Amino acid sequence: MKKINKLIIALFLLLSASTTYAQVNNVPVLADSLTLSGIMNQVITNYPLLKKADKELIAIDAKIGLTKTAYLPNVDFSSSYTQVGPPNKIPFGKDAAGNVKYVQLFPDNIYNATFSVNENVYDFGKTKNNIAFDVKNKEMVQLTVEQAKQRLSMAVMSNFYGISFLQEAIRIKDDQLKNLNDHLQFVQKKVDTGSATKYDILTTKVRISVIENAKTDLQTALQIQVSQLNSFIGKPQSNNIVLKKEINVQQLVPSVDSLCNVAFANRNEMKMAIKKEEISKSRLDIIKVQNNPSVNAFASGGFKNGYLDNNMQDMASLNFAVGVGFKVPIFDANRSKYLKIQANADMEGNQQETELTRRSITNEVVESRANALSALKKVKQSELQLQQASQAYELAEVNYKVGVITNLDLLDSYTSLSESKLALFKTKIDYAVNIQRLKIALGEKIY
Repeated sequence: MKKINKLIIALFLLLSASTTYAQVNNVPVLADSLTLSGIMNQVITNYPLLKKADKELIAIDAKIGLTKTAYLPNVDFSSSYTQVGPPNKIPFGKDAAGNVKYVQLFPDNIYNATFSVNENVYDFGKTKNNIAFDVKNKEMVQLTVEQAKQRLSMAVMSNFYGISFLQEAIRIKDDQLKNLNDHLQFVQKKVDTGSATKYDILTTKVRISVIENAKTDLQTALQIQVSQLNSFIGKPQSNNIVLKKEINVQQLVPSVDSLCNVAFANRNEMKMAIKKEEISKSRLDIIKVQNNPSVNAFASGGFKNGYLDNNMQDMASLNFAVGVGFKVPIFDANRSKYLKIQANADMEGNQQETELTRRSITNEVVESRANALSALKKVKQSELQLQQASQAYELAEVNYKVGVITNLDLLDSYTSLSESKLALFKTKIDYAVNIQRLKIALGEKIY
């Protein structure tokens, strides 16, 4: 019993996944045919955290589009009507009858309609560098999303194998209970014939009680793990789950050097570190051109009154205005100087982070490969142990029937056989998990 508890505790330490509650609708799940790949596909497609990340990417695309609008002209239309009073008039000679003539400077009713166009002709790289900076930020977010998918897949995988182990452990406990109950009937017959004592019956019943308690603990742990998996796939907590066994043991683990080269090329962490260098360089490029001059053109045209004809009378007419503007920053209070120092320091810091990431990836690859090889060795040892335990139990049954060993010895032998079966299954799970972790260390997608 102590060995079984230790196996369960070790597995939960290895495969613990944080409980994340989510609400995902319309996810088809077949209770008797869930596979690891099928579960991962459902989670990656429907998990709220990843859907939120998709919306963030849409917002970033809008940000890039907004930056690109600097290349486009601003066009607007305006119109107005104004009534002016009292009339602004000045005397201007006399007519033939001797009456004073007046010239009205502004009409009583003023109306205007105008189209205006303003275009940024050239800004010496400002907009171009801003767009490049936004694009690199989007690529960084995409890498972050991929990393989140990988971590989420790892949690789902741990949960999946945790359920697989518990389901197999419960099945083994059921086999133990059936065997012990059959053995109890056999012992009772021996007691009736006088070839066994009530002590043998009591020891057998004690073993049955211990197995039933262990099964209860396993069922409770399974309920918790199933609840977590239902949270991942968005199903009600009462939804029952039975998983397909997907414990495949491979035999080949490549060398460290080849694995490290693959990891450097594929790991999102390395890509993100390099992308940070590129972003810091883009930020420096923006700072370098922020004081560059800019050229813009403008034009407007419309229809309005307020013009005087040859007889000094108000008239309406088409009108236009066209021009070019040129702006040169002269002094920015040394802001660009200090911004450049800051950007250069960030870029150099990001270069060191890239090197640190490279070393960390190397350590992860070496550790994951070593754990995978160790797990593979344990699988082979557990297979041999199970074979030996099976042979020992067969001999124990024969010896018990002829009276060479006691009932307690026979029960111990069967307990060892059951623990060997569970230990072999656990080592296979450990190997499968370590292979997946090695793939993650190499930057391979496990979803």
